[in-house]
Amino acid sequence: MYACDISRSLETVIGSGGLSQKGYEAALTRAVGAASRLKDHHEAGDFVLTRLMGEREDIAAMQGFAENLCKDTSDLIILGIGGSSLGAQTLAQLSGWGLPGYRPREGQPRVHMPENLDALTFERLLASCDLRTTRFLVISKSGGTAEPLSQMLAAMTAIEKAGGGKYMKHHFGVLTTPGTQNPLSTVAEDLGFSVLPHGLLAGRFGVLSNTGLLPALILGLDPVALREGAVQTISATFSDTAAPVITCAAVTVGMLEERNIGMSALTVYDDRLQRMGLWFRQLWGESLGKDGKGLTPLAGVGPVDQHSQLQLYLAGPNDKLHTIITRDVAGEGQLPDPAFTKGPLGAFAGKTMGDLLEVEQRATIETLAKNGRPVRELRLPDLDEKNLGALLMHFMLETILVADLIGVDPYDQPAVEEGKDLARAYLARC
Repeated sequence: MYACDISRSLETVIGSGGLSQKGYEAALTRAVGAASRLKDHHEAGDFVLTRLMGEREDIAAMQGFAENLCKDTSDLIILGIGGSSLGAQTLAQLSGWGLPGYRPREGQPRVHMPENLDALTFERLLASCDLRTTRFLVISKSGGTAEPLSQMLAAMTAIEKAGGGKYMKHHFGVLTTPGTQNPLSTVAEDLGFSVLPHGLLAGRFGVLSNTGLLPALILGLDPVALREGAVQTISATFSDTAAPVITCAAVTVGMLEERNIGMSALTVYDDRLQRMGLWFRQLWGESLGKDGKGLTPLAGVGPVDQHSQLQLYLAGPNDKLHTIITRDVAGEGQLPDPAFTKGPLGAFAGKTMGDLLEVEQRATIETLAKNGRPVRELRLPDLDEKNLGALLMHFMLETILVADLIGVDPYDQPAVEEGKDLARAYLARC
């Protein structure tokens, strides 16, 4: 289970850039109340997010669907955008997907997630695949999301041009909500595409629903362990008023209200958490940015961003609350050959790459604190399915508590929907 250290965010001297004890205690009392209200919904069984974590039947359905989708498949291209893609990418990266040196497991397809709508990139991807053995998974809860539908049409056209039109139904699987008002569901039924009903959760809160777990399962991850980790966070949050989710929400809102710190800078120190930073950015921004309120999320990766953003963080405006996710990495990697660490490289003698990363994690946190920059640490003993599930649930519950405290609805995105409606209107006039 992850550990949380918020002590550096609780500086009692306001001028240091931290949060006063009085301000923290006031925010904590409110955060405890918000958690209690959430617990009531959980115990009543009407909080879908927490209720889903105990489900297992949907995982069995995913397994059968995944086996059919991957049978005789060289490449699997997953079409989705935003919450229908970032959650899947976050889980997929735990397997090493999307990182240098990654290779799929023997007998498993290469998995691609071309989230952005770039025609040239998509055409290059299709050209790199053998379309005879390439399958597509189209994800959209509403079935009307323009970007994956456009990609699906491009893929269908490419297969048709390659002479595979009569086998079209064998190339596509769909994750959507069945119904006649759903364009994707209607197309799937007309063309015989296999369909797995979309779960109740979608978008940024659907990472541990079939939106994220189906791709994770295909990549060899354990969906049950992911949900078990999430349950650990839920249990801790609803049983302990000093649980990390509650204290972190209190610090976030306290810093916003007392110090007007409205930026949340997340830095991760593990390559396999890179896409999680992008998922957090959507979760935080889309859930909290409403009615003139909200906090701006920033996502970074250490130690890379020690060489790009840390100068700004240390010497620029003191307007950010820093969250650093670290892991026990000391000793990881090979010891360098003693023959190579003589003379000018003597400082590296007997030190692994993990040793260097460990001290850089510590140095970043200490330097931020020393310079009066509010910083909190979430530390992982290891990065596996349970810990990742726990971490993801931490951020989802913290987001919901913060939304309660600042008075916004975390589940809608009216401004985004307005943009989508306008884009559809423009498309119709093209």
